[in-house]
Amino acid sequence: MSAENEKLVTDFCNAWSNLNVDELLGYLSENCFYHNIPMEPCVGHAAIRAFAEPFLKNAQSAQFEIKHTTSAGNVVMNERVDTFVMGPKTISLPVAGIFEITDGRISAWRDYFDLESFNKQMG
Repeated sequence: MSAENEKLVTDFCNAWSNLNVDELLGYLSENCFYHNIPMEPCVGHAAIRAFAEPFLKNAQSAQFEIKHTTSAGNVVMNERVDTFVMGPKTISLPVAGIFEITDGRISAWRDYFDLESFNKQMG
């Protein structure tokens, strides 16, 4: 089961390059809990769409480069570098992601990153 869960999370991370919110929501349970720490959490497809859609509309490209993945049971953790090109700016952030899988979908997703680093790159 862990290998299947790791594949789901890897596929989800790779799907960000398509910049398609509907595709991304297809990986998430209807009541998924998403916390982009240190920001406020989002719960459910509508809230996650409201958070992600404006961000993706401003991005010309997105890539999640996974450095390491590990899992135990229904929990998958990855270390990655998320890179977004937004206009003339390229934002690259080291991220640690923790995903919980329920019934073949991501039911909880927490990303840890340095907000100050993000803000400096957005300048």
